[in-house]
Amino acid sequence: MWKGRFSQPTSQLVQSYGESVSFDWRLFAHDIRGSIAHSKGLVKAGIITADEQAQIEKGLLTIQHEIETGNFEWKESLEDVHMNIEAELTKRIGPAGAKLHTARSRNDQVATDVRLYTRDAVDAVVMLIQSLQRALVEASERSGGAVVPGYTHLQRGQPVLFAHHLLAYVEMLSRDIARLQDARKRIDVMPLGSGALAGSTIILDREYVAKELGFAAVTQNSMDAVSDRDFATEVLFAIALCGVHLSRLSEDVILWCSAEFGFITLSDAHTTGSSLMPQKKNPDVAELTRGKSGRLVGNLMAMLTLLKGLPMTYNRDMQEDKEPLFDSLDTIKAALAVFAEMIAGMEVNETRTRAATSDPMLLATDLADYLVNHGVPFRSAHEVIGKLVAHSISEKVAFADIPLAKYQEFSPAFEADLFACLNLETALAARKGIGAPSPQNVAAQIARWKEALS
Repeated sequence: MWKGRFSQPTSQLVQSYGESVSFDWRLFAHDIRGSIAHSKGLVKAGIITADEQAQIEKGLLTIQHEIETGNFEWKESLEDVHMNIEAELTKRIGPAGAKLHTARSRNDQVATDVRLYTRDAVDAVVMLIQSLQRALVEASERSGGAVVPGYTHLQRGQPVLFAHHLLAYVEMLSRDIARLQDARKRIDVMPLGSGALAGSTIILDREYVAKELGFAAVTQNSMDAVSDRDFATEVLFAIALCGVHLSRLSEDVILWCSAEFGFITLSDAHTTGSSLMPQKKNPDVAELTRGKSGRLVGNLMAMLTLLKGLPMTYNRDMQEDKEPLFDSLDTIKAALAVFAEMIAGMEVNETRTRAATSDPMLLATDLADYLVNHGVPFRSAHEVIGKLVAHSISEKVAFADIPLAKYQEFSPAFEADLFACLNLETALAARKGIGAPSPQNVAAQIARWKEALS
């Protein structure tokens, strides 16, 4: 492609091996936006005329329209999105197009394009996370007073409102948003004007160009500017962790809709059948999402591995940054959208949840708390209730059916009022500390999230 230095044409194998236009074409709108801003900077610096800038802008917008309507021919021989657009522009408008690349390199150009693309994509992902949060809050409200066992080690622990369980994921997702928004601050710095690595002797007003592109600041070191992909790595980390959160929610959904749990029913629109077993209703959306989380983690590892051994500044290895970034953004967007839709169609089977929470052992901790409130040290209370649990299991008698006299054999601190704490509603209402799942607290949290997400 480059005629000046080379006497032989590039091998066809090398062209095919090195091209990136097959995937970086999707940067076209951001590349064109960057080029238009750059052309305005060239006018301000007296490098091109206003008329030439108008030709450049009109030509670029025409090319953008053709790309958007599928009428643009991408050429592998031109390697990437940048050269395809610039070559076509120059072919159409002549010398003005050939002046566009003054005072910039593909190194600072691609760094700018990827930042512009990623900034827009992060905003879109945040909106999709908020949509899933809204779906979870609405599902929490629909679940009413449904109570489920809270689990540790996948063993029944204590009773919680189903809504409280769903709202835990709303909290997780809020941290994902915070991480993405924080990463966005470091995306929002413009590298354009850094040249290949050492800027240019042709001085442009970088702050002016940055303002045209909506960047909050400009980079301060040209070598760092063209080689920095920290912003993309941060975004990949935030996406990977969001994927892990979706995977955990997926696992809960898969368990909940199994015959063994039966806590929820997913709509027919979000499940699939079996090619052999006609009775099956499979939670494929949740399973696929659980699987795709591994892909998101893999893309993060690919980026970290790509960058770890690179010297300053730009190296061709960095062409490999785009596919994992694009793939993770596409994957998380699709997962968030379909998950929000699935949660919106989910129904809670309160009969099954109530049956699961009829397990009297769920209130063992409440009995220990009762003893603590009657002056027994917690460790002693824990030991007493452990022995009481053993008695209940060996005698096959529920806590509520053990007579007071028997309770008092385990501890004289037990009194007749102990039976009040063996009531599920009473036990839940007593969990009124900040962050605990009393109905009053959960209702307040639902109201808080509805307002925050409105």
